[in-house]
Amino acid sequence: MPTLYAEIEIDRPRSRVWQVLTDKAHWAQWNTFLFDCDRRQPLQIGQELWLAVQRQLGEETTEFWPIVTVLQPPTVLQWRAAIPGFCNQHSFELIDLGQSRTRYRHQQQFSGWMSRWFLLPIRQPEHRGMRRMAGELKRYVEAGR
Repeated sequence: MPTLYAEIEIDRPRSRVWQVLTDKAHWAQWNTFLFDCDRRQPLQIGQELWLAVQRQLGEETTEFWPIVTVLQPPTVLQWRAAIPGFCNQHSFELIDLGQSRTRYRHQQQFSGWMSRWFLLPIRQPEHRGMRRMAGELKRYVEAGR
């Protein structure tokens, strides 16, 4: 199963990183990769969200409609988007490192018989976007915003 992965350490407590990560109404203040298209949709298990990604700065966004599958504050958020032949699961994990430090992990797993064709043109830009988001989250949270 193809997987993309980004990780970064953040010099703030896990509770603060979780608060920023799950406040999708304010993602636009710090996040240039992942966008909330309908702020009225809460992050709760079973909720369908309307989101978009911008893999490279300045390019068109790609909208998708995932369903929240795991929500375990302040540790794990997962959602899954699927169409016939293709499935993409996003997983965000926050690991408490002690001394007000947090490890942020963002992973995407792709499956389905069409994943090879969907993933070929987006693999590198998607991975760069995930790493960009990790850095933006770190800068935003550490700046005390």
